[in-house]
Amino acid sequence: MATVTFDHVTKKYGDVVAVDDFNLEIADGEFMVFVGPSGCGKTTSLRMIAGLEDISEGEVKIADRVVNDVPPKDRDIAMVFQSYALYPHMSVYDNLAFGLKLRKVPKKDIDKRVKEAAETIQLTSLLQRKPKELSGGQRQRVALGRAIVREPAVFLMDEPLSNLDAKLRVQTRAEIARLHQRLKTTIVYVTHDQVEAMTMGQRIAVMSQAKLQQVGPPQELYDHPLNKFVAGFIGSPSMNFLPVQMSGTGENVELKADGLTVSLPPSFRAAVGATTGGTLTLGIRPEHLDVVPSGGMEATAQAKADVVEYLGNEELLHVIVAGVDIVAVVSAERNVRPGDVVTLHIPLDKIHLFDGTSEASLLRSRMPAAS
Repeated sequence: MATVTFDHVTKKYGDVVAVDDFNLEIADGEFMVFVGPSGCGKTTSLRMIAGLEDISEGEVKIADRVVNDVPPKDRDIAMVFQSYALYPHMSVYDNLAFGLKLRKVPKKDIDKRVKEAAETIQLTSLLQRKPKELSGGQRQRVALGRAIVREPAVFLMDEPLSNLDAKLRVQTRAEIARLHQRLKTTIVYVTHDQVEAMTMGQRIAVMSQAKLQQVGPPQELYDHPLNKFVAGFIGSPSMNFLPVQMSGTGENVELKADGLTVSLPPSFRAAVGATTGGTLTLGIRPEHLDVVPSGGMEATAQAKADVVEYLGNEELLHVIVAGVDIVAVVSAERNVRPGDVVTLHIPLDKIHLFDGTSEASLLRSRMPAAS
C-alpha cells in the first residue's frame, strides 16, 4: 500500500492545458474518486500516476518516491480500464495468470494468487471458461481479478463500469467497495458519474476545466460546495439555480426574482455585506423543496407543473419559477399531475447563495434554521 501525491502537477499538449497546477495527497489505503465532465483532466491525472502520460511540470509521488521518470512497469500499480481487454483465446484462469507469468513468478505462487483472487471476486467456478462464455459483469470481475493478482501498492480504475447496464453497475460498484474494504489497498477511481462517486469514494476530487475545484468526503461536498459548479455537479437531480436581486438594508434585505421573494437569512448578512441591488444566484436542491398549501409559509413560490415524472415512491416535478425550469422531488402521495398549480416551499436553512460573478459560495457552513 502507498500514498499518492500530486505536487503542483501540470500537463500540457502544446498550448492546451489538460491539467493545471494539480495538488492532492491521497492517503495510504484510501478510496479516492476523480469526478468531473468529459475533458476536465481526470483521466489524464490518472494516466500520469500510471506513467502513461508524461508530466509537463511538478512531481507525482507514489509512497515517498518521485515517479516522473519511472517506467509504468516499475511503479507497483495495476490498472483496470473501461475496456475489459481480455484475451479471448485464454481461459479466465490464464487471463488472471498471464501478467504473473510475464514477470517470471513461480508457478506455485501464480496458482495460489490466482485462486485467492478468484475467491475474492467470486470467480472460482468460472476459471475454465473463455471470455465469450461470460456476462459483461463477469468479464469486468475478471479484469478486476487480473489487477488483484498483481498485489499492487495502488489500484487505478478508469471508468470500469461504463460498459455495464444500470443494474449491473449498481451491483458491481458494491462489489468494488467491498473489495476495497477487504484489501485495504489505495484505489484511485475515475468516473463522470457523480452517483458512482458519492456511493463509492471515501473522498471525492471534483475537477472542471483542468482544475481541481474541491476535494472532500461526499457529505461535505453535498452540504458545503465551494462554488456553483460543485453544487450543480454533486447531487442527483442537480441543484436548482435562480438569479436573484438583493433589495433592502440591514435586517430587511430580501432576495427577489419574478414571482419570488425570500428574506435573507441572518447567517448570510455578513457574507453579502451592506450592498444591495447586486445579482446573486440562489441554489436549492430538488429534494429540499416540497409542495405545501398556499399561504401561511414564508419563502414560497407558486408554479404550474409542466412535466411530472412518476418514480414509484416519489415524483419529479418540472416547474417554471422566475423564468427558470426547476425540479422538485416530492412524495408520490402529493399526487401532482401535469397542469396543476402548486405552491413550493423553499426552506431557508437549506438554501445556498453564490456570487453572481465569481460563482463562489457565499457561505460554506450549514445555516441555522430560520426563526
